[in-house]
Amino acid sequence: MAQALEFHFDGDADVAVRGLWRRLADNGVPSPATSPHVTFAAAGTIPAAIRGALREDLRLLSIPSLWLSILTAAEGELALTAVVDTELLAVHSAIHDVLAKRVKQPVARYLPGSWMPHCVLARDLEPAQMTAGFAALYPVGSIKARITEIVVVDTHTGEADVLRDLEDGHE
Repeated sequence: MAQALEFHFDGDADVAVRGLWRRLADNGVPSPATSPHVTFAAAGTIPAAIRGALREDLRLLSIPSLWLSILTAAEGELALTAVVDTELLAVHSAIHDVLAKRVKQPVARYLPGSWMPHCVLARDLEPAQMTAGFAALYPVGSIKARITEIVVVDTHTGEADVLRDLEDGHE
């Protein structure tokens, strides 16, 4: 994966997720070196022209808050999964309507019908780390994450292109 469309969280949700990361670190489980977020799409390349179209469509959408409340463990990844509702799926579908057949090498796990919205807590874990991480966090409470920024991030360089800033009404 080279470029990802990420929805970043408000300060309270960011602090809450980072608190979970600290609990994991205290138990020997490494956390990602990113900002807490949910990825809505990923591809080898999301071209600038498509970002422009996406930027325009995102201005028209009402972006729902996410309820991160389900601790999941699969394929070496520990995550906090969001509750899925029709409003969230509508936003996801609208994004993929813009991206369809316009991005190079779309990542299948983020396509409609395959996507499970989640915030990664740890990845590339060995079985013992997965067990320790799950034990350190379970049971986990719900985190209400208000989306404050939508960005395309280059996953290799960390370079970010802000498509929409929802903080304090800025666009």
